[in-house]
Amino acid sequence: MLLTIDVGNSHTVLGLFDGDEIVEHWRISTDSRRTADELAVLLQGLMGMHPLLGVELGDGIEGIAICSTVPAVLHELREVTRRYYGDVPAVLVEPGVKTGVPVLMDNPKEVGADRIVNAVAAVELYGGPAIVVDLGTATTFDAVSARGEYAGGVIAPGIEISVEALGAKGAQLRKIELARPRSVIGKNTVEAMQSGIVYGFAGQIDGVVERMKKELAADPDEVTVIATGGLAPMVLKDSTVIDEHEPWLTLIGLRLVYERNIARM
Repeated sequence: MLLTIDVGNSHTVLGLFDGDEIVEHWRISTDSRRTADELAVLLQGLMGMHPLLGVELGDGIEGIAICSTVPAVLHELREVTRRYYGDVPAVLVEPGVKTGVPVLMDNPKEVGADRIVNAVAAVELYGGPAIVVDLGTATTFDAVSARGEYAGGVIAPGIEISVEALGAKGAQLRKIELARPRSVIGKNTVEAMQSGIVYGFAGQIDGVVERMKKELAADPDEVTVIATGGLAPMVLKDSTVIDEHEPWLTLIGLRLVYERNIARM
């Protein structure tokens, strides 16, 4: 089985693949203070619950693919693969790793590994042109050309960041639960804030994507818009531009990158 690990700024998502099928997944908080040994214990606890894996750490794992937006965590995960999975092929997505997606940026090394991996999966699943909207700590919009190239993107503050900022900076406001309000016009402060978040971000997505479509393709209707990320379900019902929802897009991309590199190792 293939273990895929996507380390984001707030959460880390892990997935187990049996061939092309994801058979198990977990979401944990990202903590840059965790050591390699602590991460190994955490992995052992999670995977020990799966019936297809053995009791010992690494039993049943035939490959590992990792991408990370947090350098400190990537460093510790590199140590985990060395100490605890020494006999298992591992691919860490970083400069020099074959992805099959050309990066058309001024400095390709600046692009987050997760965004490239998302582009890999988008090309494989839907072809180009496409736009990936990833709703995590930040809301990112990544453009994939008709030729399967990473053409660039947009980075905006994410939903959780906005909620925290509003609660921290608003003198009469507070942190709220991320939930859909009863109506657009809120009948109390909490509902008014929830409405601003849900419908405000849905409107942001629609506006940004429509502008990106016009730059990306001669016929904007040809562009497939894919939503992913832990907070995507918050806006799916209210955005008018999202064509597909693939919650495991990054993990699928990691599987594809692993397959494209393992033969070279």
